[in-house]
Amino acid sequence: METARELGKQGITVVLGSRDAKEGEAASETLRNEGIAAESLGFDVTKTQDHQQAYDYFAKEYGRLDILVNNAGVLKESQVSAAGSGPNPVTGVSSEVLRETFETNFFGPVALTQKLLPLIRKSQAGRIVNVSSILSSLTLHSDPNSPIYQFKTFAYDASKAALNSFTVHLAYELRETKIKVNSAHPGWVKTEMGGPNAPMELSEGGKTSVQLATLPDNGANGGFFHLGQQLPW
Repeated sequence: METARELGKQGITVVLGSRDAKEGEAASETLRNEGIAAESLGFDVTKTQDHQQAYDYFAKEYGRLDILVNNAGVLKESQVSAAGSGPNPVTGVSSEVLRETFETNFFGPVALTQKLLPLIRKSQAGRIVNVSSILSSLTLHSDPNSPIYQFKTFAYDASKAALNSFTVHLAYELRETKIKVNSAHPGWVKTEMGGPNAPMELSEGGKTSVQLATLPDNGANGGFFHLGQQLPW
């Protein structure tokens, strides 16, 4: 929502994909009341048929897609133990939780991007933003002195690390084009997932994604960023 709001303030028409069509339309109406050109699209990133419907929508309405923000994400592990009282044991993560997490956080965004890429190629300067997390950083997770060392949520962390790998590989594939692909760590934000103790307000949560979605021609490609600062993989 905040990413859409900030992009809309720059005169960009935004389309919100939402699993709950009514909530998506309500959100887009809120943005329209703020003077933003906003539309909504009933969409579930885990459903292949929805990927095709999204492609058909953008192809018919606009003929291209300038910006894709892969913002879908689920966290199915305990946030209590992840927040400092000890790591979630890897041996306690079920195969079902792993599959469900990867389906939304990795497989879905990859498949959607592959489907929409022909439309992004038609843009004068396409931008793909994969919303990741600092918890995906293998470097920081391996460092006992890092601030996330005790924040272990295996399924979530691994799925976002996989998404980062997709960023690197796709950026390399598109390196000779004007398309730029980057990963964003939005920060610890007061969302339903982030919880009320997060230090960042909702209004700040979209800043990194917006920065990467509006990069200039000489901007970064294939990187991992938070508010302009590069993060280690």
